[in-house]
Amino acid sequence: MAAYIVATVRVHDREKFAEYLKAVAGVAEAFGGEYMLRGKVAEVLEGDVDPSELVVVLRFADADAARAYANSPQYLAGKAHRINGGGVVESRLIL
Repeated sequence: MAAYIVATVRVHDREKFAEYLKAVAGVAEAFGGEYMLRGKVAEVLEGDVDPSELVVVLRFADADAARAYANSPQYLAGKAHRINGGGVVESRLIL
């Protein structure tokens, strides 16, 4: 059964965030992930959401593949880059 990772990201420094994106380029695909959505919030229908947030939806074959991606050394190296000056104010990764 397909599993989805949903990430919402609030970016503080776009140049530093671009460096993070370079660090994780191709990692999801290496674990069978497919980007279903990458972009800004188009419209808030309900709740309190900053419309400048970015939303990413990744589809994996199953929850094990999604977890393997999220716990992989490749993703964790990119995540460390994001956290250590990657320009992200807030990020949530939800399976």
